[in-house]
Amino acid sequence: MNVTELVKISIILLLVATGVALVSRRLRVPYVTGLVLAGLPITELLSHRIGLDPALVLNLFLPILIFEAGINTDVSRLRSTFKPIALLALPGAVISSGIIAVVLKLGLGLAWIPALLVGVILANTDTVSMIAVFKEIPVPSRLSTIVEGETLFNDAAALVSFNLISQVYSTGSITLLEGIQQLLFISLGGCVVGLVLGYLSIPVFARLDDPLSSLLLTVAIALGTFQVGQFLGVSGAVAVVVAGLIFGNLGLSRNTSASNRITLLSFWEYASFTVNTFIFLLIGLEINLVTFWKTLPAVLLAVLAYQAGRILTVYPLLAIVRWFDRPIPLRWQHLLFLGNIKGSLSMALALSLPIGLPGRDVLIALVFGSVLVSLVGQGLSLPWLVKRLKLSKFSATQQQVEELQAQLMTGKAAQDELDSLLKSGVLPKSVYEEMRSAYQVRVAGAEKSLRDLYNRRVDNSDAKNHDLSKLDAIRRRLLLAEKGVLNEALRKRILSEEIVQVRIQSIDEQLLQLDDD
Repeated sequence: MNVTELVKISIILLLVATGVALVSRRLRVPYVTGLVLAGLPITELLSHRIGLDPALVLNLFLPILIFEAGINTDVSRLRSTFKPIALLALPGAVISSGIIAVVLKLGLGLAWIPALLVGVILANTDTVSMIAVFKEIPVPSRLSTIVEGETLFNDAAALVSFNLISQVYSTGSITLLEGIQQLLFISLGGCVVGLVLGYLSIPVFARLDDPLSSLLLTVAIALGTFQVGQFLGVSGAVAVVVAGLIFGNLGLSRNTSASNRITLLSFWEYASFTVNTFIFLLIGLEINLVTFWKTLPAVLLAVLAYQAGRILTVYPLLAIVRWFDRPIPLRWQHLLFLGNIKGSLSMALALSLPIGLPGRDVLIALVFGSVLVSLVGQGLSLPWLVKRLKLSKFSATQQQVEELQAQLMTGKAAQDELDSLLKSGVLPKSVYEEMRSAYQVRVAGAEKSLRDLYNRRVDNSDAKNHDLSKLDAIRRRLLLAEKGVLNEALRKRILSEEIVQVRIQSIDEQLLQLDDD
């Protein structure tokens, strides 16, 4: 396909995506589901057959999506929900893969290696649809963080497991010890690569005053980290996750101007949106409805298998969480189970199955059909499910609190920018004082109103209401900061372990008493 043909096809896809955006908003259909449905019939309109190239997804699309998620993930929130995320993304993914493999082996008579490969592919969750719904219907931020965090680490775990099983297939056999060593090398090696490149990028970023040059650097980090990891034989996905978390939480917080930060985050939001648009359209183009109809019984068994794997991991594993962390409400667990949607990575891994694998075409059709059922069936029902479970509790008081918080945050940010402009000599002091005093009036008014609302909650006998759960979120961040200082003091031998453990136990008890936000 020449460049002219590629440009024409891209224009067609962009126009289709624009039409889907308009129609899906009017019909209240999830955007990604609309893209897949729109992609099904338009293959016949194109002069050349196009589809989802696994190399393009794994080497370009996936690093962009993972890096964008990483730089937008608050490590403090991730740390507060890390235990349920780790359970779902690591042992949960392994258990679910095994259950799917057993069902497919018994139900379809697959050999173990093909069954395990499909198990890993279908155990992977794609939460683009869920996050899109969360943007329209507010849900507790802890639930949203669990969903985003699981996807962030689940993608990396799926790639590591898939590569390990593929290696077993190509070499013929591997011992348990060798498998564990290989798994640790790939995972920990990816972490090391991400740490090194993430930290090295921070001083370079700090020296770049031009926002466009900063954008180029972040693109190089995202794509380059993945390639370096793959070249060294470790997980590129894990490396990009770690590099994104470091850059987003350390690089962007060090003397980055407001305009540079907005430019950077806006670019990555647009890049992620564009990549997702093309991916889901290409998923629709890739699926052949005739083949789907022929393999429908096997596809339904596969859907049953991955849902069985999900239900047997979500509920038991999250029931364990209450032993060492805040319990996960049952309604949240229902959403994590029923929102188990498959997407782009599952398609890309299916196309990456070894060429000589017996029944490869059937396995690809099986995965494609499962993804279609998931995106259409679960995707269309997801908004209704969120409302049905009554997860959205955005009261008038909470809206008032957030409006005041927005007023306070914007006023403080503007004052900081004014201070910077004064120091750099851009503003004369008289103009600075006049503009700063105007912002100070806004800040003081917001602070007084917020203080009155918080005091009203303290005096309210009905302490179980969630109107001001944002206050609990702030208290949680403060307690986590206290816990971090204590652990650091213990590591440096400043405080004794006995004193630290008593204080940490007290902090943990306070954390458990806070409402979920």
